[in-house]
Amino acid sequence: MSASAVDPVEFLKGALEIPSPSGEERLVAEYLVEGMQRLGLEAFVDEADNARGRVGEGPIQVVLLGHIDTVPGAVPVRLVDGKLFGRGAVDAKGPFVAMVFAAAGLSEAARKRLTVHLVGATEEEAPSSKGARFVAPRLTPDYVVIGEPSGWEGITLGYKGRLLVRVRREKDHFHSAHHEPNAAEELISYFVAIKAWAEAMNVGQRPFDQVQYTLRDFRVYPAELKQKAEMFFDLRLPPRLPPEEAIRHLTAYAPPTLELEFFGREVPYVGPKDTPLTRALRQGIRRAGGRPVFKYKTGTSDMNVLAPHWKVPMVAYGPGDSTLDHTPHEHVEVEEFLKGVQVLREALEALAQV
Repeated sequence: MSASAVDPVEFLKGALEIPSPSGEERLVAEYLVEGMQRLGLEAFVDEADNARGRVGEGPIQVVLLGHIDTVPGAVPVRLVDGKLFGRGAVDAKGPFVAMVFAAAGLSEAARKRLTVHLVGATEEEAPSSKGARFVAPRLTPDYVVIGEPSGWEGITLGYKGRLLVRVRREKDHFHSAHHEPNAAEELISYFVAIKAWAEAMNVGQRPFDQVQYTLRDFRVYPAELKQKAEMFFDLRLPPRLPPEEAIRHLTAYAPPTLELEFFGREVPYVGPKDTPLTRALRQGIRRAGGRPVFKYKTGTSDMNVLAPHWKVPMVAYGPGDSTLDHTPHEHVEVEEFLKGVQVLREALEALAQV
């Protein structure tokens, strides 16, 4: 069945109607696989619950990987005034479905030059990045596109790294009239010190080169014989500050009474501007009537996970406005979504001629 026989907007709408928070992607993966098969692609659900597809038989290996899990929270699915609302419309079912239709629309000539591997990856919104880590040792691409919202005229070259930090303090309980900081106050003092360190690191730096910090959780447990407090914060790291270097600073600022736990370590990544892949995407954007622009994102993506494994040209691309990620108003403009399909298809055709 040709790509034109399946309506891409209706197909995306169906994917948005299937809830898929991290760890619960199986149903949407099965839906996407069934759709890829209808479009004539080889497709299956793998052991990590990734929705996998393949088209072409050529020597040039291209991986198109976008995540199919979402953050929690329902956004009612509806099509209003050319806007398709729904959790995942932008981040990132929309970009992945655009990849599916781009691959399905490839010419026979391109299919003889390319083998395109589609991966609808699981648990990107969780620290595990289960889907990307599963395929990392199983595919050997020459080029990689990560499906994330860049806007249809945008090409994302880099993402910040990440470090998640959990800090605990437990100490003997005492009367509140005693002149000593309690467990919670000790954690607050530590966070204030880390905030001051980050702000000093950021002086004179553009946003992409700054250290970002977000306090995600703070808990004080009822005290009986012991006081217990715990906080959880998130650091976004610029290329000049890899996770291990950040850990050295965080440990140096912590008094020995605090218990620190580090996880979710993702190395920052910035790719080159001029590669066959970026040239192909710029060509695709121009052919669709747009002006290409390079972008650098302050968040993280599966690009951070895969770049250390796949040392090949890699970018992130996808229709949608990333400022709508995780919001109650998440939606993609239908026109932009269709432009994204066109750009990706044109880019793949251009890669086939490399």
